[in-house]
Amino acid sequence: MTAPLAVALVGSGSMGLNHARVIATGPRTTLAVVIDPSERAGRATAQRYGARWAPSLDALEGADAAVVAASTEHHRGLALPIIAAGLPLLIEKPVCPSLAQTREVVDASRVAGTPLQCGLLERFNPAVVTALQIIQEPCYIRAERHSPYAARIKTGVGWDLLVHDVDLVVRAFGGLAPTSLGVEVGQFHPESVPGAEDLVEASLRFAGGGIASVSASRVGQRKVRTMVIQELDRMIEVDLLRRGVTAYRHTTIEGEVGRGGYRQMTEIEVPEILGVEPLVAQLAHFVDLVDGRVELDAERESILPAHEVVDAVLSAGADSLSS
Repeated sequence: MTAPLAVALVGSGSMGLNHARVIATGPRTTLAVVIDPSERAGRATAQRYGARWAPSLDALEGADAAVVAASTEHHRGLALPIIAAGLPLLIEKPVCPSLAQTREVVDASRVAGTPLQCGLLERFNPAVVTALQIIQEPCYIRAERHSPYAARIKTGVGWDLLVHDVDLVVRAFGGLAPTSLGVEVGQFHPESVPGAEDLVEASLRFAGGGIASVSASRVGQRKVRTMVIQELDRMIEVDLLRRGVTAYRHTTIEGEVGRGGYRQMTEIEVPEILGVEPLVAQLAHFVDLVDGRVELDAERESILPAHEVVDAVLSAGADSLSS
């Protein structure tokens, strides 16, 4: 049995706490160090899980890999030194708050030959995994991701929320980039940083005629995480919060001979959803990536499509936001 992967966690905020728990309790990982400039937050997390605390990346020595869960605006400045140190890196989504910076990080990983994974967590949601396994020829996908306002998040909803569903939509349509898009963007909350959008509505058209509609908002009053996938003869609903999948098929049955008429019915199928907590599955995938069980280049290149589409969406919506 190989030794557990010693992981350095960078950032101990709300998402960092979840990563700390999963890393520390995982069968194939240990939490070696929690790196956070805030001693109060970092030391508390480290002590809770039997790790040490350090204020800077100087403490990477002895770690086998790193997880970056700091605020998005700090990702580039953290990711590049970690890659330069030769460490495999799992970085929360988005990789960076701009496509140019994301490409810089991806390119640095490619040149260094180090594993790089982006925390696009919904890829590991067991409901999403099930839905993507059973779809055949989607013609329309509608995804909604709405949340109450969180002032601590400085980036807009494009990079914070929309990137998840764009990633899933692109994967559902075979990894192809959309051929055209339509966008509406709005900023409403007085606490939002200028230029950080609160709502995005985007429609994407793919080669072959497939259409997707994605909606992200942080001015909702409850969490909504849903996806509806329509095929010609079936509709699949995905509840990403409750991790449930329901498939519907409408049928028309001709009446008996001599009686005329017909009747309609809807067949409903509820697949059994099996799987672990998405963050646990994501970490297991990362360890497999480090161990060579996942192809490095394919994983690295899978990061860019969603970031490229979000960048295109935000660029298209820039005029409506500034007007």
